[in-house]
Amino acid sequence: MANVKEFSVEEKLVSLLSLQKIESKLDEIHILKGELPMEVADLEDEIQGLHARQQRIEEEINGVTEFIEGRKNAIKEAEALIKKYDKQSGNVKNNREFEAINKEIEMQELEVKLAEKHIKDATEEIGEKAEVLEKAKKNIEAKETLLATKKTELEKIIAANEKEEKHFNKMADEARQHVDARLLASYEKIRKSYRNGLAVVPVERDACGGCFNAIPPQKQSEIRQHKKIMICENCGRILVDEELEANTVVE
Repeated sequence: MANVKEFSVEEKLVSLLSLQKIESKLDEIHILKGELPMEVADLEDEIQGLHARQQRIEEEINGVTEFIEGRKNAIKEAEALIKKYDKQSGNVKNNREFEAINKEIEMQELEVKLAEKHIKDATEEIGEKAEVLEKAKKNIEAKETLLATKKTELEKIIAANEKEEKHFNKMADEARQHVDARLLASYEKIRKSYRNGLAVVPVERDACGGCFNAIPPQKQSEIRQHKKIMICENCGRILVDEELEANTVVE
């Protein structure tokens, strides 16, 4: 059975500190990108929503246009019936037939007036929707212009740092392989707790390099001895001495 090498506390700290320094380099690159990735994603979602709204308005306009065509056809049919009844009125045999035909003509005339009113109202509705559609199109155009600008900015930053980012991502993957699994889990949990991503910090000027809480001399002595993993009692970060921090170089 193969022997599993036991790493000393100092070796564990060096591995963990190396990972912290590598990931801090990656954090710096991400800071350069700033909010741009999120802004680009938000703009893309917003533009997608605006396009959907534009499509809905266009469909509504098409629906109203079809309604107008239907009303126009109704007018033609009514006018054709009026002509028909007018012609029939010349051949009536009694007052009852005459009144019946006149009633049909009146009904068709009312149908024409009602259809014309519907057409007028629908035409005004189309005008209103056309204005909304034009504003929506201009809004989309403005957002797409802004998106293009943001994408160009982001692409420039990515291009300028792509090689370095790939390099440090590879180093980070390799560094994780050398960190004790339990220690790595604790490190990642602590790292996620702080916006600056610092989970391993040196003691500087007798204080924690993360929260600046004072570290007692006795505890500083224990930290320098590398006999056990020491934690800041105030912020929970893993503490290392300045010498170890200075000697752990990442390039």
